[in-house]
Amino acid sequence: MAQENRQLHLGAFLQGVGHHLAAWRHPDVDPAAATRFEAYREQARLAERGKFDAIFFADTVGFPEGPPELLAKGALPYAFEPLTLLAALAGATERIGLVATVSTTYLAPFHLARKFASLDHLSAGRAGWNLVTSGTDWEARAFGLEQQVAHAERYRRAREYVEVVKGLWDSFGDDPYLFDKTAGNYFDAAKLNFLEHRGEYFRVRAALQSARPPQGYPVLIQAGSSDDGQELAAATAEVVFTAQQTLADGQRFYRSLKDRLERHGRPRTALKVLPGVLPIVGASESEAREKFEQLQSLIDPVVGIGLLSALIGNIDLSRHPLDAPFPEVSAGEGWQSRVQLFVDMARREQLTLRQVYQRVAGARGHRVLWGTAQHIADELEAWFTQEAADGFNVLPPTLPQGLRDFVEQVIPELQRRGLFRTEYSGRTLREHLGLARPPSRYA
Repeated sequence: MAQENRQLHLGAFLQGVGHHLAAWRHPDVDPAAATRFEAYREQARLAERGKFDAIFFADTVGFPEGPPELLAKGALPYAFEPLTLLAALAGATERIGLVATVSTTYLAPFHLARKFASLDHLSAGRAGWNLVTSGTDWEARAFGLEQQVAHAERYRRAREYVEVVKGLWDSFGDDPYLFDKTAGNYFDAAKLNFLEHRGEYFRVRAALQSARPPQGYPVLIQAGSSDDGQELAAATAEVVFTAQQTLADGQRFYRSLKDRLERHGRPRTALKVLPGVLPIVGASESEAREKFEQLQSLIDPVVGIGLLSALIGNIDLSRHPLDAPFPEVSAGEGWQSRVQLFVDMARREQLTLRQVYQRVAGARGHRVLWGTAQHIADELEAWFTQEAADGFNVLPPTLPQGLRDFVEQVIPELQRRGLFRTEYSGRTLREHLGLARPPSRYA
C-alpha cells in the first residue's frame, strides 16, 4: 500500500535530441540542437515548468571504437561535459535539481569532491552526483589502460571512493566563515578538518577550500543493478536509477534493494528507486503507436546492431543473422545487469537479434510506454502504488517535443490524481526528494 501523501519523484533525463536511437533523423527534430547550449537551456526550463525534481545528464569518457564510416551514422549524445553544462544551467534555472554522471574509475576523488561542491554552492543546493564505474574497454583505453578494471574491483574501489569524497565535503563544519576583520580571522579554525585517509586504493591528506556544500553532501545517485551495484547503492546511494521491463521484475528489484538498506542500518525511506521510462504520448492509442512506429522505421540496422554490441561489451553482433534467435552472450566485466536484462527479455519473448535491437533502440533497455496521457499515468501509478518504484526517470524519445508532451499532458494528469506536486515546496534537491541533510562529521 502507498503511504498517505506519498508522491512521485520525477527526473528528466536529457540526452542529445532525444533518447530514441533515430531521434536525430525525425523530420520534426533539429539534430544541430544537440550542439547548442540554448537548446539545453530551453529543455531545462521546460522541465522546471513541469516541476520535475531534477534534470539528469549521463556521460561516457571516451569514443566508441569502430570504422569511422559506420560510427558517423549514429548521433553523438554527449556533446558537452555534464558538470560544465550544469554549471551553466544553474544560472538559467531556479529550483530544479542538477544531476551529472561522473565515473569513479577515471577521476581522482579530490577533483570530483571539489567540482560537485562548487556546483552545489553555485546552484544554492541543487547538485546530484550519479556515480558510475564505467563499463567499456574503449573508455579504459582513453586513459592508457588496455582493458577495463574487473567488475567487482571497480565497485569495491567505488565504495572507498565515496568515503573519501564525503570526507572532503566535510572539510569544514557548517557555517565556518567569520570574516572578522578586527581579529583577523577569515574563518573559524576549529571548523577546519583535514581528511586523513589511508585505504586499499586511496591515500589522501587534504581539505577543500570551500565551505561545506549547502546540502551537506550533493545527492548521491547510482545506477548499477548487479549484485555489486546493489550493495554499493544500499551502502551509499540516495537515489537509484534502474531498468526494469515488467511490474514483477520492478517489484523484486525494489524489495531486494530496500531489504539491503536495512542490513546497512539505513531506513527504507533513505533511498528512492526510479526506473527509467520512455513515454510516447498521443491523443489516442493509435496516434501514439504511429509516433512510435515512425521512429522505429528510421533505425539504421547498422546503428542498431552497433548500439547493442556496445551495450553488451563491444561484442560484434554483426556476424549473426538479424532474423535468427538472439545469440548467447556474456557481459564479462561490463554492464552485467543490463546485459542480463536483454538476455531475459529475448528468451522470455523469443525475440530475434533484429527485434532485440529494435526494442533497445528506444530506451536502451528501459521500459517504453505509448498511449494517451491517461494510459501512461495509469502505468506509472500502478508501479508507484504497488511498490515497484518511488518515481521515474523520464527519457523523452525526442527533444524538446517528447518532453513537452509529457509536461503538458502527463504531468497534469498525475497532478489531478494527487500523485505529483503542483508547485515546489523546497529549494534544494534534497528537499524535492524528501531526503535529510546529512550532519557534518565534525563541529
